Amino acid sequence: MKPRRPAGRSRYPLSLRRRPVRWDRQQPTWRQARPALIAEALKRAEARPSGNWYVVGARRDVRADRPLSATVAGQELVVWRTADGRLAAGPGVCPHLGAPLADSPVRCGTLVCHWHGLALDGGPFAGWEPLPVHDDGVLVWVRLDQVGGEPPTRAPAVPARPRLSRSVAAVYTGVGICEPEDVVANRLDPWHGAWFHPYSFVDLTVVDTPDAGGVGEDGFTVDVSFKVAGRLVVPVRAVFTTPGPRTVLMSITEGEGRGSVVETHATPLGPDELGRPRTAVVEAVVASSARPGFAAARAAAPVVRRLMTAGAARLWRDDLAYAERRWLLRSTGRFPG
Repeated sequence: MKPRRPAGRSRYPLSLRRRPVRWDRQQPTWRQARPALIAEALKRAEARPSGNWYVVGARRDVRADRPLSATVAGQELVVWRTADGRLAAGPGVCPHLGAPLADSPVRCGTLVCHWHGLALDGGPFAGWEPLPVHDDGVLVWVRLDQVGGEPPTRAPAVPARPRLSRSVAAVYTGVGICEPEDVVANRLDPWHGAWFHPYSFVDLTVVDTPDAGGVGEDGFTVDVSFKVAGRLVVPVRAVFTTPGPRTVLMSITEGEGRGSVVETHATPLGPDELGRPRTAVVEAVVASSARPGFAAARAAAPVVRRLMTAGAARLWRDDLAYAERRWLLRSTGRFPG
């Protein structure tokens, strides 16, 4: 029998757990977390088109005085805003003598190489060629056709989000020794939540999976309570889907914050000095609520963002270790299955 669905909007956003279950008394989930089920969902995700778009960072990190720098599949990139406010992106290597443009300043919308003063306004110049770039209001995407090797699209497939003017958005970025598939596979295993992250999640039950034919071919539906303090929790229903090969979307469909989303994007960076793959996790949390009191959270957005980012960092400290372990076992032929 499926557990009771989270209650609709109540007077208060928090609930009090009546009979907390100790961590070691939880119902084991290893039988439900079938490797074949996760592998099939991962396979379907990897088959989805990306249009060759890669998330490179947070929109807020594109500052007026310096570029946002990134590396995708070993290619150095820079992104900045031109004099008319549009985004410009391209190689992070100066075409003159190879200076790192990431270390160069932006002056009046022009990126000026700090080695010899070559100035780039975002258009082709002196062998430097721009790349397609997209600002979705929270994240910055760059299209790399040579890396992706797919038919290109004019814009990335940005997941549906709550209206940004009524939300608070925060972006966390972390790096692990793994490949994008290891990050995606981690997010397609919701059963580990209350076991591996008891400081954040309790009373977790996966109520629908892809083979149950419920929310779609790659959807996992979860009833879970976010732990606040002591017995205080926020119960919600969330659905995990994969809109792209390197993206996992968690959408809150019932309970407090309905419509809020967590987007996890995995971007390959290239090998480290030992030849091991590195992947950046860029996670955008867009939180919203219909409660009148949520206006106070928006007013205190800088503080709320720091708290949201700190929470994501704590989770990904553990989940990147999970992803790194998965890659290590795969690369040495020891991964089960």
